[in-house]
Amino acid sequence: MDYILDTHTLLWSIFDSPKLSQLVKEIIIDRDIRKYVSISSIWEISIKNRIGKLPLTEGLEGIYIDIEIGGYGILGINQHCLEIYATLPLIHRDPFDGIIIATAITKNMTIITADENIQKYDVPWIW
Repeated sequence: MDYILDTHTLLWSIFDSPKLSQLVKEIIIDRDIRKYVSISSIWEISIKNRIGKLPLTEGLEGIYIDIEIGGYGILGINQHCLEIYATLPLIHRDPFDGIIIATAITKNMTIITADENIQKYDVPWIW
């Protein structure tokens, strides 16, 4: 099974947050489990950094380094993903989360998220 991290999960894993569940910690440290992040998460982090909501001492370059160190792959956004995104019910209006949900659907992945709004979609998730 492949996993895609929600943006907050990525950030919490980078900053070793105690908010991560034990199960998520075990998945994150297991190098035999394939884990990915969406380019939309990196875009979201970039925006939050730029407007001062998420100050990054090492900038976006540091996030890319942390992604590499964590062993996460980066997934782009393709046409099929956008087609699925366009059909999602408007339970959650966050476009970045919508792309993560659509990516999970198109790639048959499980989302690692504590976000209760994402958990309302018909998509596998864990926390």
